[in-house]
Amino acid sequence: MTVDHERRSSFAELLRHEGLTPFAGMSAGVGASLAASGRDLTHATTIVALRYADGVVMAGDRRATAGNVIAHRSMQKVFPADRWSGVSISGVAGVASEMVKLFQLELEHYEKVEGTALSLDGKATRLANMIRNNLPMAMQAGLVVIPIFAGYDLRRNQGRIFNYDVTGGRYEEMEFYGTGSGGSYARSLIKQQWNSQLALGVILVLIGAWFLLDQTVPAFSNFFDKYTEFPFNMFLIGAGIFIVGLVLGQPGMSVPAAIVAGI
Repeated sequence: MTVDHERRSSFAELLRHEGLTPFAGMSAGVGASLAASGRDLTHATTIVALRYADGVVMAGDRRATAGNVIAHRSMQKVFPADRWSGVSISGVAGVASEMVKLFQLELEHYEKVEGTALSLDGKATRLANMIRNNLPMAMQAGLVVIPIFAGYDLRRNQGRIFNYDVTGGRYEEMEFYGTGSGGSYARSLIKQQWNSQLALGVILVLIGAWFLLDQTVPAFSNFFDKYTEFPFNMFLIGAGIFIVGLVLGQPGMSVPAAIVAGI
């Protein structure tokens, strides 16, 4: 691909060639003055994305903060990038919103010029380039933007999630991701619930296998007959409740487990 062809297919490169790059007129001195002013900029906070069988779900809270004050209570943080992908924003809200608009134009421009849509990897790379181009202002003035990009990959027939760092580094997440001021808490909660659902599924499979063996293998049934009589059966039920509580991260289940086992 030649430089001229890349300019034609990339709206961002076309703007840069014409000297219209966003924040191109902001000098280092202006950035330093903004950083030294002490003004609290509006920030978009927590956003998350989760994969499921048919694609990806993205969500964000509605609040935007300025320092320790809630600046807005109904901010939009999740946007469609095109028909098959979306982007959610965290960081300085004004810069992030403009970056999303430019990203939407970038994808639409490419499709009109090339006659076909970018691949999902190509879209993720274009967004990484925009974040990297914002690095000087992120370093000089604290205008940091950290989005999450996700979409349905038509080539792989699955949903995919990408997160970024301030330098434009792109990293793919396999199941879920969260970022922003509450991102770490959101990831911990999702991980706990994610593991709980997986563990519950394994427990149900083991219970089903138990009943199947009990009905089809006489030796198995005879071996465990003595454990199904009182008081062994109550002890085993209590132990089972306790183990399920540990696996699901529900320590409160130890109370009914102790009661049942004590009977």
